[in-house]
Amino acid sequence: MAGHNTLGTEGERMACEFLITQGYIIRETNWRLNHLEIDIVAERPGEGLLHIVEVKTRSDDAHFDPMRAINRKKIMNLVNAANGYVRHYRLHMGVQFDVVLVVGRQGNTRLAFYPNAFRPPLRTY
Repeated sequence: MAGHNTLGTEGERMACEFLITQGYIIRETNWRLNHLEIDIVAERPGEGLLHIVEVKTRSDDAHFDPMRAINRKKIMNLVNAANGYVRHYRLHMGVQFDVVLVVGRQGNTRLAFYPNAFRPPLRTY
């Protein structure tokens, strides 16, 4: 497995552990719909929201802004994947898009959680 894949997998594991400590239940990890993928699908009991969590992992900070890595195309892919997930499981709940940023290397990492990081763009005709 390539180094960046190992780093990404470790970041997703850490993000799941963090979410669990915050009361979330992890429904799925790395859920796929064709070429689209959701890193983490989670929920908190009684909240009535499905959390679509994008995880960004970097080996060093270098003043990294996680929202710069989530461009319009990435947002549309996440929205389309979330729609597919909701339809596939016939869910009737709201959807929130969150971001977890993990920075560092094993043993020396920081994690930042950005709940409700973005909203799906409106389509205009």
